[in-house]
Order: sequence, then structure tokens, then C-alpha cells
Amino acid sequence: MKVARAAVFASLFASLAAAGAVFAQGTTPGAYPTRPIRMWQGFAAGGNGDIIARLVAAKISEGLGQNVVVEGRTGAGGNLASELVAKSLPDGYTLILLTGGHAVSAAMYKKLPFEPVAEFSFVSLVNVFPFVIGTSAEGAVKSVREMVEAARREPGRLSFSSVGVGSTQHLAGELFASMAKVQLVHVPYRGGGAPVQDVMTGRVDFLFDTLTPTLPQIRAGKLRAIAVTSRTRLASLPDVPAVGETVPGYEVMSWTGVAAPAKTPPEIVRRLSQEVAKAVAAPDVQKRLSELGAEPRSSTPEDMRVHVENEIAKWRRVVDEAKIERQ
Repeated sequence: MKVARAAVFASLFASLAAAGAVFAQGTTPGAYPTRPIRMWQGFAAGGNGDIIARLVAAKISEGLGQNVVVEGRTGAGGNLASELVAKSLPDGYTLILLTGGHAVSAAMYKKLPFEPVAEFSFVSLVNVFPFVIGTSAEGAVKSVREMVEAARREPGRLSFSSVGVGSTQHLAGELFASMAKVQLVHVPYRGGGAPVQDVMTGRVDFLFDTLTPTLPQIRAGKLRAIAVTSRTRLASLPDVPAVGETVPGYEVMSWTGVAAPAKTPPEIVRRLSQEVAKAVAAPDVQKRLSELGAEPRSSTPEDMRVHVENEIAKWRRVVDEAKIERQ
């Protein structure tokens, strides 16, 4: 009798433990998702990360049958959002839209409050894209050559904006300064439209930014695009030269992709990856990404992990070769 009773209690305890594990995860993978999902992004409203996160979230909401709500946690070049997600419960209900700044931060910072590869379950890439170098439409500088000449005349006077220390925009500017052999002053922002506004009004001399916040102002004649950071010119800005036409070898491309906390169940990661791939393949999403100067590009979780690892290695080489001081 005692043995039978002990067996009953052992079985009950095991059942409760299993139920507790399911509760802690939020749901079983097979039933996922049963409630809304949060997708974090690390930059101000209206910026490239925010717009792409909302575009993807709206489309994967349709496939998952649950709302994917985009939330912003700005600061530290996107690292505050990355830290939040890295430390979140790996139940599939917390996601992040990572940007190329994730790999740049791994290269730029001596130490981060999270491990940029091991603490994430990578889901899928979304796109790849270049940046534009812009200045006030009323400014005197009309080309990269004139920018370099002005910077050499007055070393350390000209400034450039970015969406934060350790962001890809920041390192794109530092790499430009190193390769062009000039000194520029870095002015970091939290993202959004503020860097563009301050360059248009002349408070900051130049910007290195995505086409998302800059293209409307370029087309409106309020911002002058003097170069793009891709290897060749863009179809959306055919008259704007690539930086490499003046500074040989210069090229900077960035990316965005969806990730979750490490140890998110593989079944959930695969489901999310499939939905992101379907979203990126949707004609309306492809059209919008192209309008933003981006190339739509989904991937498997494994391929995204390799991409992030390669990007970190690349930017570490750039930091070392350009002798950029780590933060």
C-alpha cells in the first residue's frame, strides 16, 4: 500500500513539474501561439528599424493568427533592446528585429551586457541595404570630394550624425574618416528623424543613415545626397555616386533580421522562420522594402546565425585595421 501510494505521489509530482514547465514557457510548441507576441526594436519611432519591424510584424500576424505588437526600447545603438530580449523567457512570445548594429556593437564594445550570438535564437533575415551620406540642401558641399577637402582644411570641425554609439551608421562614418584620412566629429542620436532634421537645418554637417528617413527629404529637395555606401549606384538614386567612386574600396551594407532569446523551442523557431519567409516574399512587403532602398532577403535560422557570426568577424577586422578605439 505504501509503495502504491508513493508511486501515486511520484506520478503526481512529475505531472505537476511538467505542467509547471509548460506554464513557465507560456505554451507548448504545438499550440503556439495562443496569445499576442511582442517584437522589440531598439530605435526611435519613424526610423528604419521601427518601420521594418512594423512591416514584418503586421504580415506575420496574419500567418500566426495572433497580433505581433512592436515595441521600442531605444538607446545604446539598439543594445538596450537586445539585452532585454536576451534575458527574456524563451517561450516564443518575445522577439526582436536585430539590425547590422548588433554585429557592429559586438566589434565596437569591449564588453556587452549580453552575448551577441550565444544568447539568441536566430529566426530569419529580412533584408540587406546600404546607407546614404547626406548634407543640408543649402550647404556648400556637393560631393564626397568636396567633403574630404573641407574636412582636410579644418580637421575635427565637420560633424556627422548616427543613430547611436556602436551603430552601423557610427562605424560607417568612422570607416569613411579612416579611409579618407580625415577627422570628423561623431554626434550620436537615439534614431528616428532627429538626425535628419539636424542635418537639414545645419546643426550637424553630415549624416550616414538609411534611405528610410532620408529618401523623402532627398526627393523633397531638403536634403542633399552626396553618395551611397553600396558598391554601385542605386536604382532609386541613379544620379548619386557610390562612395567608392571617390574613396576606392569603401563599401558598407547593413541588414535586419528577426531573433528570439536563446533556448526558444526549435519547433517555434522553425514556425517563426517560415512565417518571416512568407512575409518577406509577399509582393506588398517586397515593394515596400524596395522603396526603402533595401533588398528583401529571408533565410533559415542556421543561415542567419552564420551571417551574424560573419558580420561580427568582418567588423572586428574593420575596427582593428582602421584603428578605431573600442568603447
